[in-house]
Amino acid sequence: MGTNTAEGTLRQTPLHAFHLEQGAKMVDFTGWSMPLHYGSILDEHRQVRSSGGCFDVTHMGRLVITGRDARRFLDRVCTRQIAGMKDGQARYSIVCNERGGCRDDVLVYRLGESEYWMVCNAANREKLLEHFDTVRGDLVFKLDDITEKSVMIAVQGPRVMEIIGRYSREIPEVKRYWFTRLNVLGLGAIVSRTGYTGEDGVEIMFRSDSFVASLALKTLMKDFSALEDVIRPAGLGARDSLRLEAAMALYGHEISEEIDPVSAGLDFAIKLAKGDDDPDIGRFIGQDALQAIAADGPRRRLVGLVLDSPRAARQEMAVQRDGTVIGAVTSGCVSPTLEKSIAMAYVDADHADEGTTVCVDLGRQTVDATIVPLPFYKRG
Repeated sequence: MGTNTAEGTLRQTPLHAFHLEQGAKMVDFTGWSMPLHYGSILDEHRQVRSSGGCFDVTHMGRLVITGRDARRFLDRVCTRQIAGMKDGQARYSIVCNERGGCRDDVLVYRLGESEYWMVCNAANREKLLEHFDTVRGDLVFKLDDITEKSVMIAVQGPRVMEIIGRYSREIPEVKRYWFTRLNVLGLGAIVSRTGYTGEDGVEIMFRSDSFVASLALKTLMKDFSALEDVIRPAGLGARDSLRLEAAMALYGHEISEEIDPVSAGLDFAIKLAKGDDDPDIGRFIGQDALQAIAADGPRRRLVGLVLDSPRAARQEMAVQRDGTVIGAVTSGCVSPTLEKSIAMAYVDADHADEGTTVCVDLGRQTVDATIVPLPFYKRG
């Protein structure tokens, strides 16, 4: 799935030809040739919020962990408790370093007692593979990287389940963060009720890199695209502005090796007492550090900002109060849904109360901003 370009060798997804047919602007994204947009990021964003959009997310890493100790291994590396998951359940979790910083955020899917899938960020896949090999110890399991032997698309929006219901009775009955295994266009697929936009919808994974898979995906995308008033192709640009409105963390922005998930407000994805009452479950890497941070309270917190400006704030722009720098922006955009300039930022915990007025240094000017609750947008 690679091609020679002026920039080097980029991996191509099985939908590469489809993207070109649709007039996509292709960009290098973590070594993959991916669609940034098909004409207008703004239009694609609004299409997903009002109706539905279809994203190629094959660049995301997909790992399969099987064997006797698969669950014990995952409990060693994940902040969320994997023990107790049911077949067909998916859980969002963090993989931490010893200091409690985030190596990555992941989704773990339980297919059976000794079979799990993990979806991770494209930029962190190789780093995680090295980490997992280092910390496996005496646990017995097999880890297969099937990223380049599988494909993944996301269909998101308020009308998506209605449309899917025309083809399947089963999928609309799947609960949030659960999945089902189906035959889709002749291929075995995992269809999960998950996403990264703040909207309802599904993510679909095929374990195949065959020509048949390519044709099946093109057929699926074209079927959705034929419903022009309902579901249209959308690129990475809209995916980013959608996740920002929904206050979903982006690796390298809201979370990183230097940023812990407690400060990021991801407490729901951490089982701080994991293994305390059950040695078979065990403790996760970074648990001691996160327990200390939670006990003392984080020194800084992730907050939402609404700027009194038509301009967007960018990563690392300083946040000030009374002339003193108290933090920095992690992500920002002019929200197409709210029609306001919004941002997420880390600020000193003493200044993180909602309603607090701060200033953001945009470079040529400093503008007022108000700390507001997250997320900025929540679907009705």
